[in-house]
Amino acid sequence: MSSVDATSSTLRTGATALSLFSVPLNGLILRALADGPMRLADLRQEVGGPAQTTLRGNLANLVEIGALAKRGRDDKPTILENELTPLGEELLIVGDALEQWLARAPSGPIAFESAAAKAAIKALVGGWTSTVVRALAARPLTLTELDRLIDSVTYPALERRLGAMRLARQIELYRNGDGKRRPYTVTPWLREAIGPLVIAARCERRHVADHTAPIARIDIEAAFLLAAPLLRLEDGTSGACQLAVGASGNGSEAGRASGAQLELESGRVVSCITRIDAQPATWVAGGASAWLDAVIERDAGLLDFGGDAELGWEVVHGLHDVLFRGAAVDPAAARQLAAS
Repeated sequence: MSSVDATSSTLRTGATALSLFSVPLNGLILRALADGPMRLADLRQEVGGPAQTTLRGNLANLVEIGALAKRGRDDKPTILENELTPLGEELLIVGDALEQWLARAPSGPIAFESAAAKAAIKALVGGWTSTVVRALAARPLTLTELDRLIDSVTYPALERRLGAMRLARQIELYRNGDGKRRPYTVTPWLREAIGPLVIAARCERRHVADHTAPIARIDIEAAFLLAAPLLRLEDGTSGACQLAVGASGNGSEAGRASGAQLELESGRVVSCITRIDAQPATWVAGGASAWLDAVIERDAGLLDFGGDAELGWEVVHGLHDVLFRGAAVDPAAARQLAAS
């Protein structure tokens, strides 16, 4: 693997939306406003009575990013209320996906607004932004190997990120039996974090694309490398399938795409490599927005399929099923699933 070009101070796609929920009060505010606009005093009571200056500060930040708006009441225009914008409404979906992921934590469910949730979200965002997640998605690596790969994060900062991710049970030591090297590897729970990450990425692309990181090759590769091993298809499903993001069809356009090639045997992925061929036998291809809708909503209508199309459809639907448990991803449905 060549050196990873990452800037530690720049959030990668999806990380901006996820970071909002590392401040528990933000999630409480968004959910309190889900049923309609509220005055400051009523909202303060609804979210547990934080200091008024603290609440005002959080509200100002959410207004600044465009998640909330202030408007006068219809009957009394001088009375200002806080209300969700379209961005705020979609951030509720991001929060619901995070809550479902936290509920499946290895040590037991993590309450959404808890200190443990804050630590888990910050560890995830730190690992994703620093490209530690992308590096470890490919293979187990030691701290020294990661330091060689990731140029723009200092050794102490990298060590802290790994410590936070390990404490949060997102990575673990890889037991290779030689007793010498101590490489880190991703846990199944970190693989499942691709669910909230892709929902956060779609939210950013829809509402704040000019102010957040675009979806890059490194993000696409990390997503497929992490999610593919989770696939569980019919026992008789075998074959090879190329997943390409950023181009339609195969041929010359494939050179501009990012993605992965999967090898499946008896319904399980036995190989996942981040390479795109110009003429694959079986392929699924499309733009980033089409892929996001396909994986999140199980709606692959805007993707192109070639070769063994049935295998391609199974893979796309399988990615949705393992990441979202087959649930429709809208605020009401997501909250109903979390409560069941």
